[in-house]
Amino acid sequence: MSLRGILSRLDDAISVDNEVSLEYEITRWLLKHPDVPVRFKNLNGFEAVGNLWTKRERIARYFNIKPEEIARKLLYAINNPYPPIEIRDPPFRQRIIEDVDLRVLPIPKWYPKDGGKYITSAIAASEYNGKRNLSFHRLMLLDRKRLAIRLVPRHLFTMYESSLKDGKELPVAFCIGVCPAILLAAATSLEYAQDEMTIASSLRKICLGEPVEVAKTDSGIVVPAYSEIILEGRITEEKVEEGPFVDITGTYDRKRVQPVVEIDKIYMSENPIFHLILPGGLEHYMLMGLPREPLIYRSVSQVVSRVHAVRLTEGGCCWLHGLVSITKNREGDGINAILAAFSGHPSMKKVIIVDDDVDIFDDRQVEWAVATRFQADRGLVVIRNAAGSTLDPSADGVTSKIGIDATKPYRAEGFDKASID
Repeated sequence: MSLRGILSRLDDAISVDNEVSLEYEITRWLLKHPDVPVRFKNLNGFEAVGNLWTKRERIARYFNIKPEEIARKLLYAINNPYPPIEIRDPPFRQRIIEDVDLRVLPIPKWYPKDGGKYITSAIAASEYNGKRNLSFHRLMLLDRKRLAIRLVPRHLFTMYESSLKDGKELPVAFCIGVCPAILLAAATSLEYAQDEMTIASSLRKICLGEPVEVAKTDSGIVVPAYSEIILEGRITEEKVEEGPFVDITGTYDRKRVQPVVEIDKIYMSENPIFHLILPGGLEHYMLMGLPREPLIYRSVSQVVSRVHAVRLTEGGCCWLHGLVSITKNREGDGINAILAAFSGHPSMKKVIIVDDDVDIFDDRQVEWAVATRFQADRGLVVIRNAAGSTLDPSADGVTSKIGIDATKPYRAEGFDKASID
């Protein structure tokens, strides 16, 4: 369950033994080896790792499943939450720092136009009025005790707004260096009442036979017990300018006025390992995109009886372009699948629907299906003036979306690839 346990089983990691600068040099290393884990042995005195979860195969191997099973297993976990187990004396309590100075942590400046140094792997854990939440948030270093947090108007934002109305600051703990079950659950879009920790626990239970273990910080926040580093504090009413920052598309996100977090305490395991997620890199793609695939799967399954696989593509930043394979029961299922897929992931602006004999994890097979089974006059869907992703630099408030039905006509002959089997 621990990050160090995961690293002990890696056999393809690159080790960087010399001291590395926090300004751009980490970025250069991770860009040079885009899909290979890179372990930094001396990053401001800490050990750190990046490019850890850049491949579906590596994530699937951790869970002892096949890559195409990830979306279905995560969807099962969403529909069947399982409570975590609380333990005493968690590893993150091995060192507790009350004289906080965030500047000693290995927080990089990733790109030249970034607004500052950024923590990219932090999972925010919080609870307010009975609602518990886990979610990803980028954190810009301000000074020894303060960070600016990017709050997208979702669950943590709602909890924060509620706390301000009550005249209170929102307690929060940022967890760095956690297992993939926590990472995927924290990036999943759920109903407000759902608890992401129970989704993570269910995912571990069904794949690995054991639930997530948790513990409480001194302020009572429930966090993953095997977090390498925890920053405990409060989201205050103070606000500052945050950004620019490179987001998933590899382009700069704009400046925004965002809340300030004040950190009161730091917890660390023995010789903690700092998790680095390269902005706009393959690990960013996987951890942000994969949790959207089960939502597309669920949405399409409501209009087509047999959905085989869903993939948000790396070429589309695992966010803007998607693929879905189905078995048609009637003509028109491909078009219905297109509309449902956009409903499942509204940020997506292109989706291709293929038959179950096409491997959507093989780009050549998908292109073959488009080349041999698609006709634009009857299989192209164009949706204009729709809400899309704010991360798409080509969109100006609204976007146009296209769907491609690359399925063969129902019960038609002459569309199957020749085989000797």
